[in-house]
Amino acid sequence: MAGSFDESGADLELVGVTKRFPGFTAIENLNLTIPAGSFFALLGPSGCGKTTTLRLVAGLEEATAGRILIGGKDVSNTKPHQRPVNTVFQSYALFPHMTVLANVAFGLKRRGIAHAQELAHEALRLVELDHLAARRPTQLSGGQAQRVALARAIVNRPALLLLDEPLGALDLKLRRQMQLELKNIQSEVGLTFLHVTHDQEEAMTMADTVAVMNKGRIEQMGAPEELYELPRTAFVANFLGQSNLFTGDVVTSGKDALTVDIAGIGIKVPRERAQRHAGEVTIGVRPEKLTLHPTKPAAQASANVLGPGTVIDVSFTGVSTQYLVQIPGLPVVTVFAQNMVFGPVVERGAEVWVSWSVEHGFGLADEPEAEPKFADDDDTQSIAVQRRQRLEDELDEA
Repeated sequence: MAGSFDESGADLELVGVTKRFPGFTAIENLNLTIPAGSFFALLGPSGCGKTTTLRLVAGLEEATAGRILIGGKDVSNTKPHQRPVNTVFQSYALFPHMTVLANVAFGLKRRGIAHAQELAHEALRLVELDHLAARRPTQLSGGQAQRVALARAIVNRPALLLLDEPLGALDLKLRRQMQLELKNIQSEVGLTFLHVTHDQEEAMTMADTVAVMNKGRIEQMGAPEELYELPRTAFVANFLGQSNLFTGDVVTSGKDALTVDIAGIGIKVPRERAQRHAGEVTIGVRPEKLTLHPTKPAAQASANVLGPGTVIDVSFTGVSTQYLVQIPGLPVVTVFAQNMVFGPVVERGAEVWVSWSVEHGFGLADEPEAEPKFADDDDTQSIAVQRRQRLEDELDEA
């Protein structure tokens, strides 16, 4: 697999994959296709099954049912070291007694690959660390160590690179810098990246495609902008950013828009942005799409208006200020207002109205369905920690 950095990755396909542990189901009938050369993020909270999915792909867990194909080849019964896969961990797992260069070249030398040193230097140049080739891991910063771990994985020319919460140990500023660097590296080497994370911003910043996972199933999959602007379920609407959600009955269903009765007020949503068009539905709008008004705005066909309400909290967050507005008969409404002036636009206790453009609303699918039994987050996290340690041990032995 070693070679120049102009080879493309392979596609990954999971067909009907289920994984059960004693007492709970981690993954339920998962079907997923990741195209070759793409940067794919598996996003979800602790306990949703994303790390188990990654371990199944790596070969460190055996699926209860289903098949895993890499580049069209069924690897379901293949041992981990025989799969064209490498993993980058949050903990880096570098050998402290070796130099940076030796760490990167280690796997190549062990497999008897010619020109191992030269290939290791090439991988280090790619992550812009060849000038530190003679250093030991203890002499590196967190970001540098992460890049060395990435170089060590890339140098093996895996068809598929698995990233398991790789930036979780870094501080916020460095993490954001590494997000952009990882995306650039992925574009340059052309490998298929499968990135597992619980960080919504990280997934949206880096990935071509994001799959939001919940309780062992994929709730929604698509481009980051698509998932953010048009979430299908309440879980996606609230996990990927924040949303204001209102539930009511559809009172009119026109060719272009629906009107939903929200606490006696007719709220419109575009028909093409609504998943359901009759009965009781939940509609939503993102907090940054709302505008605060100290007086009731004039009625417009293109805008929805709710109010009056009372500002119950004002929180300065830097780029924006968050306002919480209590309107009788409705859940608390969240508004993000960009900080164009010094200080809040309105104070706590003020009477306000909120409005938003009809075209910014969305309607959820909200179809109830039976859910399999899953472990609590704490149990799953504990299992995940044990598995990660085993995985690192197995990779060291491979």
